Formats: sequence, structure tokens, C-alpha cells
Amino acid sequence: MSVVLSWSGGKDSALALWTMREEGTAPVALLTTINEDFERISVHGVRRELLHAQAAAVGLPLVEVKIPAECPNDLYEERMAAALSATAAGEPDAAGRAAPPLAEVATFAFADLFLADIRAYREERLRAAGREAIFPIWGRDTAALARQFIEARFGATLVVVDTDQLPPSFVGRRFDAALLDDLPDGVDPCGENGEFHTFVDSGPVFDAPVPVTLGERHDDGRFVYRDLIPA
Repeated sequence: MSVVLSWSGGKDSALALWTMREEGTAPVALLTTINEDFERISVHGVRRELLHAQAAAVGLPLVEVKIPAECPNDLYEERMAAALSATAAGEPDAAGRAAPPLAEVATFAFADLFLADIRAYREERLRAAGREAIFPIWGRDTAALARQFIEARFGATLVVVDTDQLPPSFVGRRFDAALLDDLPDGVDPCGENGEFHTFVDSGPVFDAPVPVTLGERHDDGRFVYRDLIPA
């Protein structure tokens, strides 16, 4: 079964990839939405250059779907439908790896944990296109999953914080045991309610770490971002 994994660059995506490989359903490619106005991962705000370094480090080809910064849902669905109907293989990466034509891929994996409405939306859209959605880490206890991520020696940095749910001082911090201990009551340890987003730079799914350094902090109203720079 050929599976493509929806990839944000964050820890839940990395955990889903790890789980899939351990269970024998390793994906053949990664699928990521890119903010075409800023050349960064949508929502997470991570540089496209780091996304490509990350994909190379996990040894998988990458399919990018470009959307504008202000993207209404109908345009998002139009761009995704076009990507899923592509009959040509992706462009080869530096190692010569190319994603298969997505029109030939029947199954897409997502790293959602417990947001039932998001899962239902993904399932409905893929079902309408004659495809299947799977959720490798669905329903797992997020406190245990966060600890497992750290114990497995994954490395990640908080790149976005929703200041309505978490103090802005958390942006730029490493996702480690000290951070989990400092999270306020009510904040999900995996940030599943959108409290924060991460970029993973190392761990058991990586052939080699992706070196990064902290860049400038950017406040965008409710959301605070910390830029990561390739080291």
C-alpha cells in the first residue's frame, strides 16, 4: 500500500512517520502546504529551505502545495484537489528521489491526535476523491506521547505560540522535559489545540540532524513566531 504523509515539519508529523515505519506502513512521500507569499511552511512559518533539509534527512521526497497567506477554504480545496489529481511524478530531489504521481496514491496519512472535526473533514474530502485517510497516532494520550517524543531523543523547537493560550516567552524554547513541566494548566502537552507548533531537527527518523539557530522573534498580533535559520 502506497501512503503519502501530510507533513508540517512538527513533532506530531515526526511521531506519525516514526510510528508508520515501526508498523511497516512507511510513507513513500511527504505532502506539505507552503505559503507562496513568504516561501514558508503554512501556519508554522518555517523557511522552505529547512523543510527541504528535513525531508532529505528523513529520506523522503516532498510534494509541495502552494497556497496564499490569506487562503479561503474553497481555494485551499481547489489547490489540494489539483495536487491529488497530478499524473506526473514529482521533481527529483538532490538524492534523485521523486514522489509518485499523487493520482496513483490511494491513502494519505495525518498526524491528528483527537480533534474529531478535523479528522471528519479529512475523511470526507478524501472519500469524495475516492481515497482513504489514516491516522497513525490517533487517540494516543498526549502527555505520554510528549514524554515518549523526548525519551526517544527527538529534538524540536517551538516556532509558533498562540498567546491566547500560552505566554509568548515559550516561543523559541526547546521541546523538552523542562518545557512540559512549565506548561500552564489546560495547555495540551502536544499543542493539539493549536497552543504551539514545532520544528523537528533530529531524532530516530532522521539520517542526520538538521542544524538550526534561533533567528528573530516576530509578533503578529495573537501569534508569536521565532524564525529558525539554517546553521
